[in-house]
Amino acid sequence: MHYTLCDLFSDLTQNAVEAGANSVTIVLMETDQAISLKIQDNGHGMNPQQLAQATDPFWTDGIKHPGRKVGLGIPFLIQTAESTGGTWNIESNHTGKTGTTVTCSFDLTNIDTPPIGDVTGFFRQILSFDGRYEMDIDFSAERGEIKCSANVKRSELLEALGLEEAGSFEDAGSLALLGRYLESLMEEYYG
Repeated sequence: MHYTLCDLFSDLTQNAVEAGANSVTIVLMETDQAISLKIQDNGHGMNPQQLAQATDPFWTDGIKHPGRKVGLGIPFLIQTAESTGGTWNIESNHTGKTGTTVTCSFDLTNIDTPPIGDVTGFFRQILSFDGRYEMDIDFSAERGEIKCSANVKRSELLEALGLEEAGSFEDAGSLALLGRYLESLMEEYYG
């Protein structure tokens, strides 16, 4: 298992970016009781055989990560969800540009559920993955009377930092600014 749910979420999001997607949508919702994630991409998708193989921890295509002998992102999702009363689902279409959708939810009251982790760090990490793609993040959280919601688009952040030509958050300064901005969006909730 991963140390935190955000570590797991990051691995799953990286799969979407590496699937040739030029658009990735992330929806993260958190309450006192549960956290849920939806990752939708328009990458090349998986056929039924590839989808079955993706759930096997001892299978890897050897292409995406040539040095690896296993692929553990989706198997860890399945293990974590099933051992903590959570849910998971993967839908994929390899014949069009609808790509893959991964959904999962976790019961935060279950003692075996890993801690959530650093949500703003998770967002900073996935927004800074290499490649030219759009990422749209919708976040909402509610803890008692405290509510927080944010929508972040990768292209808008790159433009605000003057990095639209580079297409990435390539230096420590831009990553620090990105981190501060994300923290400011969620300060009331996580502060």
